[in-house]
Amino acid sequence: MSPASAAKIHWFARLEHRFHVWRERRARRRGRSATVVPFPGYAGTGWVRVVGRVLIVPPLKRSRTEGAGVRGWRSFVSIPVSFASVQIHIGGRTHDVVADRGGVVDTVIAADLEPGWQTFTMSVEGLEPVEATVFVVADGEHFGVVCDVDDTVMVTALPRPFIAAWNSFVVDEHARTPVPGMAVLLEQLRRDHPGAPVVYLSTGAWNIAPTLRRFLSRNLFPAGAMLLTDWGPTHDRWFRSGREHKLSNLRRLAEQFPEVRWLLIGDDGQHDEAIYSQFLSEHPGSVAGVAIRRLLPAEAVLAGGRASAEHIAEDVPWVSAEDGAGLRDRLGEVGLIDPS
Repeated sequence: MSPASAAKIHWFARLEHRFHVWRERRARRRGRSATVVPFPGYAGTGWVRVVGRVLIVPPLKRSRTEGAGVRGWRSFVSIPVSFASVQIHIGGRTHDVVADRGGVVDTVIAADLEPGWQTFTMSVEGLEPVEATVFVVADGEHFGVVCDVDDTVMVTALPRPFIAAWNSFVVDEHARTPVPGMAVLLEQLRRDHPGAPVVYLSTGAWNIAPTLRRFLSRNLFPAGAMLLTDWGPTHDRWFRSGREHKLSNLRRLAEQFPEVRWLLIGDDGQHDEAIYSQFLSEHPGSVAGVAIRRLLPAEAVLAGGRASAEHIAEDVPWVSAEDGAGLRDRLGEVGLIDPS
């Protein structure tokens, strides 16, 4: 990085980086090594989007109680390894990539894989490779699902800071509550469109990805790619823009899969309606429909109220309901799901 570009980095981002470098040195002096934590990705013909993170993970003490849950704060005490060299072994070839300042790997690799869920491996510092998964979208697929997480599949009562902190750092992961009916809705969409990609797009931090993956599996949600964000400051601001994170990834999906029309699922507690409206205006041919889960009155109070946004979607179905069963009924009425 040049001195000129380094000078542009927000001072808090530089401070955070120094803090993590100090933590990494201490951990390595204690004999700990880095590992790569892969996240489910997606792919098309001839390419794969690989996502993961390089971390030094503190040892997890064995609980005295079998099956005891994990507190959310444990997800945030791992140490990211900046600019780590990662080897991706896929399609009979090895690709060398470099993680970013936060240890995040998000790169596109040239590879030809069969449609459906496929596996490959990632490794760091010459250690044992770790298995990763990716969903390959077949040519000719015309439908996909993008689903928010907070208050759409999992009740979190965001964005009130104290409630968000409680849910993220304190609550036992087994105590997290799924939104009623959403798992059934998403599973039926998967059955109706077995080759369709499912993407969980959230403003949540990559730190919670392992917890989120276990939550989705435990509550019978269909497997899908995960697009989260790095927690903390950016080069030029205190914190990342969740809205820009979602919009940029939606635009990227539209560019990578121009033939796919996406069903966008979110809630009215944050900015999903405004984000989906903007994306719809920019890429009308990439949207099959929008389904908005309305927060219950108590949830809306905790979340600081409901967001509102005008949307003009004369030829794109836009439905809303308070839970997955209601959304399933509304989507059945507009022909986006088999009502039987």
